[in-house]
Amino acid sequence: MKKFTINCNFGGGVGQFAIYIGAPEKDHHPLHFQAEWLSKEKGGAIPKEIMESLAKLKEIADRNNVSYETLCEYALQAASASQADSSAAGTPQQETKADTQQEERKE
Repeated sequence: MKKFTINCNFGGGVGQFAIYIGAPEKDHHPLHFQAEWLSKEKGGAIPKEIMESLAKLKEIADRNNVSYETLCEYALQAASASQADSSAAGTPQQETKADTQQEERKE
């Protein structure tokens, strides 16, 4: 069983919640019981995108006869790395007055 921390919705706010990925029952969504408990006991909701993504990962794991836990761990690590790369590459650099003056001297 693997533990992951995700952001969930709580009455208009966002808070972290630990989910556990293991061997889910065939007839239920992988987070069915955790989502139900979170809703009833804490008034929270797991975002739709996460629910859909984990359901798709379950289908892929079953179809390819691989561990659902391992696939989820790999997918989350890949997504985190991709997000970190795009954040670093997409961060605009602030132009300073010194940069502007240096460009003017070149002309």
